[in-house]
Amino acid sequence: MDVIIKPCRLSGTVNAPPSKSYAHRALICAALAGGGTVAGIEYSNDILATLDCVKALGAAVRQSENTVEILSRNTDARHEPIFDCRESGSTLRFFIPVAAALFDSAVFTGSARLIERGTGVYEKLFEQKGIKVEKGKTGIKITGRLTGGEFEIAGNISSQFATGLLLALPLAGRGSVLKITPPVESRPYIDITLDVLEKYGIRVAEKEKNVFYSEDGQGYNPCYTAIPGDWSNAAALLAFNSAGGDVRVNGLDENSAQGDRFCVEAFETLENKNAVIDLSDFPDLAPVLFAVAAAKHGAIFTGTKRLAIKESDRASSMARELEKFGVKSEISENSVKIFDCPLKCPSLPLSSHNDHRVVMALSFLASITGGRISGAQAVEKSYPRFFETLRSLSMEVRIET
Repeated sequence: MDVIIKPCRLSGTVNAPPSKSYAHRALICAALAGGGTVAGIEYSNDILATLDCVKALGAAVRQSENTVEILSRNTDARHEPIFDCRESGSTLRFFIPVAAALFDSAVFTGSARLIERGTGVYEKLFEQKGIKVEKGKTGIKITGRLTGGEFEIAGNISSQFATGLLLALPLAGRGSVLKITPPVESRPYIDITLDVLEKYGIRVAEKEKNVFYSEDGQGYNPCYTAIPGDWSNAAALLAFNSAGGDVRVNGLDENSAQGDRFCVEAFETLENKNAVIDLSDFPDLAPVLFAVAAAKHGAIFTGTKRLAIKESDRASSMARELEKFGVKSEISENSVKIFDCPLKCPSLPLSSHNDHRVVMALSFLASITGGRISGAQAVEKSYPRFFETLRSLSMEVRIET
């Protein structure tokens, strides 16, 4: 799908899309509880992947327009389930330890890029625990049961591994300790996990910084969960104010555990010359902040190393697209510099690189210069109503399929 955007200034008020981060976790916890209601769901491709995997756990599910009810879960199932994670890194990394705690063996499938993006933390950890991991181009097979005990993982790769273990340890048969060694990046996502676990009756004590104790004898309890507004995707809407727009987004909690609420501060910082922003805790904001920096005075971004293992290599992807706008970038191992260059209308089509957040970032720049984005359907991964929302804010968008 190609999207053609004409230069425009956006204005109006919209509701924030629901948080994908909260929805993933709540759906898994409800499935493990064998009941519960998760309200305010948006059926993005990633959430559909998690729902498929919830059903693979043996959960009976009833879906309505924006609500998912977990009716029961077959706890006697001991077959080898297949978890199709599509392109969702969260789904894959959350379900692997959960499945290892519940089944003697399980198979995970997904796109080649997803499997390539890495499960190395689990591979190393599981080997120590006697669990076999067989990895192919489009699938992973886990053999062996995850039991409680002591676990240690590095904190500078992805918080998704910590979340997966925190979800699984209450199922592991005895009390457990998870130690995350510093530097711990994306800590706000771990805080989201702890928040959701508490709602479902799971007690996790952080007796020392980044050392988590999961008590023995716990079980997930059904509950009602309303998914809050998503700061990550809302950032792609609020960015238009940096180009003279007047966009207001309802339903965002300024005190949310979501770290990407930092976008408000980051946009203010980018109004100044010589801005320096650390993205260690906010990798999902990188594309849109790169785009705003390109439209303003440039900037230096640190803590960018992990961008290489996202849906695309986001630093490289954005550098290639910014070049089409006449903006130069410099990529180092753990930093990105966006130079202060005048924006020009791109003469070549822009590429999504099959990355939803790259599409959103390029839409911001195209609203200034105009432009065509190829592969724009990538937004369906997290925000299928993105272009519908932009139209409601007076953007001129033409979609070609």
